[in-house]
Formats: sequence, C-alpha cells, structure tokens
Amino acid sequence: MQIRDLPYPDPGIPDVRSGPRFLLWLGRNQLGGQLTSLSWGLLHQLGIAGLPIGAGVAVQAVIDRSGSRLALAGGLIALFGLAITVGDTMLHRTAITNWITAAARLQQLLARKTAELGSALTRRVAAGEVVAVSTGDVEKIGWFVEALSRFLAAVIAIALICVGLVLYLPELGLLVAVGVPVLALSVLPLLPRATQRADIQREKAGRATELASDTVAGLRVLRGIGGEELFLGRYRTASQEVREAAVRSARMWALISAIQVLLPGVLLITVVWYGARLALDGRIEVGALVTVYSAVTLMLFPLRHFEEIAMAYSFSRPSAKRAARVLSLERIGYVDRHGERGGLAEARPTGDLYDPATGLLAPSGLLTAVVCGDPDAAGRLAERLGGHAAQTEKNPSVLLGGVALDDLPLDSARASVLVQDKDPVLLSGTLAELLDIPASGAVTPSAALTAAQCGDVLDALVQASVDGSGDPMRSRITERGRSLSGGQRQRLALARSLVTDPEVLVLDEPTSAVDSHTEARIAGGVKGLRTGRTTVVFASSPLLLDHADRVVFVHEGEAVAVGTHRELLAGASGYRAVVTRETDDAGTDGSGTDDASAGAEETEHVMAPVPSRAAGASSEMEESA
Repeated sequence: MQIRDLPYPDPGIPDVRSGPRFLLWLGRNQLGGQLTSLSWGLLHQLGIAGLPIGAGVAVQAVIDRSGSRLALAGGLIALFGLAITVGDTMLHRTAITNWITAAARLQQLLARKTAELGSALTRRVAAGEVVAVSTGDVEKIGWFVEALSRFLAAVIAIALICVGLVLYLPELGLLVAVGVPVLALSVLPLLPRATQRADIQREKAGRATELASDTVAGLRVLRGIGGEELFLGRYRTASQEVREAAVRSARMWALISAIQVLLPGVLLITVVWYGARLALDGRIEVGALVTVYSAVTLMLFPLRHFEEIAMAYSFSRPSAKRAARVLSLERIGYVDRHGERGGLAEARPTGDLYDPATGLLAPSGLLTAVVCGDPDAAGRLAERLGGHAAQTEKNPSVLLGGVALDDLPLDSARASVLVQDKDPVLLSGTLAELLDIPASGAVTPSAALTAAQCGDVLDALVQASVDGSGDPMRSRITERGRSLSGGQRQRLALARSLVTDPEVLVLDEPTSAVDSHTEARIAGGVKGLRTGRTTVVFASSPLLLDHADRVVFVHEGEAVAVGTHRELLAGASGYRAVVTRETDDAGTDGSGTDDASAGAEETEHVMAPVPSRAAGASSEMEESA
C-alpha cells in the first residue's frame, strides 16, 4: 500500500483481544511494506558496516605502500557510501510510508466504528478517550510500526557484523561477539519500570484530556454558575500531575540512554586496549585493528535501535490497548459484516414499528406521540426504536414490519429508522452542504425548511453571510452551529432529518428550545410533510401532542394508555399530571388512569394489538428464515 492509494478500500477486521495482538495484526497487514523497509534497512546498515573494511584496507595499504590496494580501498569506501546513501533514503521513505499507512488504517477503523455506533459510542467510552485514540495514540502506534522494520534490520546487521568479525579476527571478534549482546540486553531490567511510568503518564494525560474536553463543552454553563475558576483549578492540578509523571518517565528513559552510551564506551575502550596489545605483540596487523575499532564504533548506531524500539513499544502498548478497547465495541445484534447471518442483507422493511419490551406500537403512516415522565427514559426508548440500544433477553429487538432491527445490516437499519436525539449536532459548512445528504429525493430542502419553520434562521444566515450573495443556502454555519441560537439549531437539525425522508422518523423533543407559536406551526408542518410516513415524536408539549394521530403514555417502562391527546387528558390522570404539570394525585394509582375500571379499559386498549403484532412478527420472521 502506497500513500497515494489511501484510503484503504477495506481496512479489515482488527484483532482487538489485547493491545499487543492489535499491534501484531497491524504488522501482519503491512507485511509487504515491512519487508521492503527491512530490505532497505539491511542495505543501509551493511553499508555502514562495510566502511571499516575500506578504512582498514586503506590504512594497511599506506603502511605497506601499496597503491593498488589503496585504490581498492577507495573503491570500497565509495561503494559502501553509495549503499548508505541509497539505503538510508529508501529506508526513510518506506518507513514513513509504513507509519502513515498504519495511522490511516487505524483512523479508518475508528471512523467506521464511530459511524457504526453513532451517539452510543460516547455513552460507552469517555469522549476524551476517543479523542486521545484518534490523535496522539494514532501517532504512537504508527511510530512502533515504523520503527519495527528498522529494528529488525539493525538486529540482523549486528549479528552479521559479529559473525564477520569472529571469522575475520577471532582474537578481537570473540570479545565483540560476547560484549554486544550484553550491551543490547543490559537495559532489559529497566524496561518494565520505564513502561510502567509511561503507562501512568498516558493514563494521567488521558484524564486531563477528558477533563479539558468536558470543561470546554460546558464552558457556557460553567460561566453561568460561576464554576469556571473551579474547573480551571482542577485542570491545572491534572496538568501538573501529567507534567510530574512525564518528568519521572523521562528520568527513567534518560537513565536507559546513559547506559546505552556508557557500556558501549567501555566496550570500545576494552577493544582498543586489547587490540593495541595484540598489535604491539605482532599478532595482528594495524589495519586489522583499525577495521575492528571502526566496526565497533559504527555498531553503536544500530545499537540505538534497541532503545528506540523499547521506547516505541512502551509508548504504543497503552495506546494500542485503548484503541483495541474502542474498536472492540460492537453493535449488539447484527455482529457480522460479511453476511454470515445472511438473509436480510438487502432488506428494507416497512410497516408498523413495535417495541416488545414496552408494548409501544407506532402504526405505519401515522404521527405517534410518546409521553414519558422521565426524560432519560424517553431518550433510552428513542435509542431502542432506532436499534441503537443493547439487545438482551429482557429487551428484545424492536420490530419494523415484523423484522427485528438488530438482524438488519447497519446501513439498512439506519435507512429505515432515523433517530434525531434531543441535542443534535450541526457540522460546519454551508447550509446547502448541511442538507446535501443521502435521501429519497421526495422531500426538497426548501420544503423541509418550510415545515421546520426556518424562515428567520435563513434571514439570520443571510445577514451573517460574508460573500454578500444573499443566498442563505451559500451561507456558512460555524462549528456545531455555535453562531445560532438553540432553537435555530434545533430547527435546522429537524429540517435535515425531514430531508432524508426515512421510512420511520423518531424525534426526541424536537421543539424543546422553540417558542409556543413556532412549535404549533412546526407540528402542523411536520405532520403535513410526513403524510404516509411513520413518525414518532417524544414530547410533553400539548401543542405537539394535539397534532398527533395517536398518543402513547409510557409509565415505568410500559405503555399504559393510548388515545388522542384530548382523550388521555380526560381519562388518564398520570398522563394529565405529566402534560399539565398537575400535582393532584387523587384518584390515581400510579399507572396513569383515574380508577381501576379506567385502568383496565386503557390496558385493554393498549395491549390488545400486542399479541397480534407479536404473532405477526413471529410469522414474518419464520417466513424470512
């Protein structure tokens, strides 16, 4: 894989059982690039190792006054210099290619996982951890992948040099062959401690990143309650902890570096002392001594790769562990991306939306409003209706037209049911780009903007436009729509959802930041635009509920009453208490109805369709199987 060929058509299915296994998987997937880098690395290292041969021949030629051998030495030095130049250039190119392609593969995997899990990702792992993996951890993992081939080239080169010295000059070669492995392994006892300190530093840095991310996200609220200085102080403390951990880690790596300088120096002095005695005794030639001395001196360069690979691994291992933890998250239900469960790969079901866990039924083609006393419970139920919540025995999959959403591929499930949560995000860009999304084409952007009552939003965008075109569609929206009010952002997000025109649209409090008059017009616009399509709105506003074809009251995780808004106001006290904020609980037993007979009547009304829907679902699933 070359940089020009990125992105990968398919980054693959990673081994996320552990951090080291993930690193091994990355290495296996770049085996060709690693072998190429290893080859150029060997050429570079052996070119360096060959220079002492030329130097030794040249010195001996001068002593022997041999012009031909001096010319030969010059040719050898030029040849090895060319090998060093070509090898170093191509090694750098291929190693950096391995780094970038490994980082790109990881980023594609993270992007795919983010798209797969959606908003559920940040509810299962901290947002700061996702940020850390997608930024700093990507670089550290790429560093290890890049350094691995250079390290292997250095190991092979050192082994060949030691063998060559033993064969060339056994008297000194044996000393070098014994001393070099000792040098390479001398730092091993320090590596666990250095790795532990690096892990602590990474952990503290991740916590500081999470704290910074959360503080920035809630800065407006913090300023409003006067908590800005409090959280700033907490971040200062976390930052100082990171600094102290980094200093402790750096001290250990400095000690390792010092050992890597001290011990090779001791070996070099020993070789020179012993070699000089051998030369004085006439047992070896001066040129041979120069060759061995030069070889040991230049061998210090590949020895540095041992320290680098140890450092790269210690830094990349916790990064790989975090990446594996994020990538191991799965959408419960449809766990296979290549069709092993089969049969529903092209399914786009239609029909009623039914949740077996709560008994909630949203008939096809109608606007169904859902009222929950607990906003958090409403958010969780909205996630379930979109197939984003975990499937368990107690919480079976939601059915659309009798087909379980968890049995559908992700793209089919999301094309069938679109969920807009209560805090939608607007991406930066022009309004035209915001609304240029995959859609059926049945709803135009202008119709969606009209239904969402975005007239004043368009006017605000035109006034804020810097190009003076007067076209709101060409006006730019800032990051996350921060230049707009909460109600304006909410309406633009609603328009974006309406443009997609999904089979089922689930809206969680779509007008919570909008005034009453605009809210009433939005309710009418959405109902008119979604005629013939299934729409589920989680709300407690009477203005919205009054436009719904049917309203379902969910109490303690169960649909306990169904009817129109006015019918439920008259007959269900629990519903009335939620919608009108009444505090008078007289006559209610908590189930949402006024008396026992009314409760029985409402329960019968709600639960009557459930057996038939469940039976229909089972029948349809058996037919599909």
